[in-house]
Amino acid sequence: MQTSAFAQSASDTLCGFILTIFLFVKSDIKTTLIPITILCVSSAPLCTPDRIFPVVWWIFLHLLQFDTSNQIQDVEEDAKNKPVRPLPAGRISLRHATILRWGLVPACWIISVLHSGPVLFSSVALVLFTILYNELQASRHWLTKNIVTAIGFASFEVGGMLIAGCDTLRMDAVGCLSVAISTAVFATTIHTQDFKDEAGDRLIGRTTLPIVSPQAGRASILPLLAMWSIALSFVWQLTWAATILLLCFSSLIGVRFLLLRSRMADQTSFLLYNMWLSVVHMLPGYWRYLRYQDDPLIT
Repeated sequence: MQTSAFAQSASDTLCGFILTIFLFVKSDIKTTLIPITILCVSSAPLCTPDRIFPVVWWIFLHLLQFDTSNQIQDVEEDAKNKPVRPLPAGRISLRHATILRWGLVPACWIISVLHSGPVLFSSVALVLFTILYNELQASRHWLTKNIVTAIGFASFEVGGMLIAGCDTLRMDAVGCLSVAISTAVFATTIHTQDFKDEAGDRLIGRTTLPIVSPQAGRASILPLLAMWSIALSFVWQLTWAATILLLCFSSLIGVRFLLLRSRMADQTSFLLYNMWLSVVHMLPGYWRYLRYQDDPLIT
């Protein structure tokens, strides 16, 4: 009977721990894990299907490292914006979350060095940009927030892409171009995520673009997404039909941000933005596999 009770208790503790870990990263699965995995798999190119799990695991572990760092900084903000997260929900103490946050750093480096030196370099860069963003508070101003976020995403992408490819020491020209474009897209459009969090950001004194210049911030989304849709259609040589569809989708998102301004509407618009981003991240794979397989750019 005691053994059964102990086993049940251990099982409940393990399930609770797994749920806590999931809640740390839940809101970033659609914004980071899925789009970056898509980019890595389509741009690397994927060496073999069994590389997908190591790519997802590497991105997930580094995302958990970032999210724990981020969420121990502003518990008050999460209590307002995302009360189901582990700290405001009382699932983990601030002390234990801090231990987890710094314990994940060597774990990320160990798993990275097992792949290659360049993957480790990506991991180190990501940890440094995490510290810059969270502990050194680059996220407090919209300009530094956008720039550091974009470069941090690039670190995710380089590490994941190296793991996905057959050569973990280098990326080909398509991979490098994909990361450069993705970084620029993130830097110019990532403020789409800030509208839904405006109330919590005001609470802690964060100066995001929706707070500093809400009208300009909303008005900028439509031309930026449309511009990127057209530009990337030419870069990756989409058909005219596909270009029109991508442009219409981006325009829908831009119009929603401009006209629908409730928190619920902003959450939906941001979800659509992430769908657009995932489609954009598929385009290198479209070009690589369906357009010019024999082009010297892919070698």
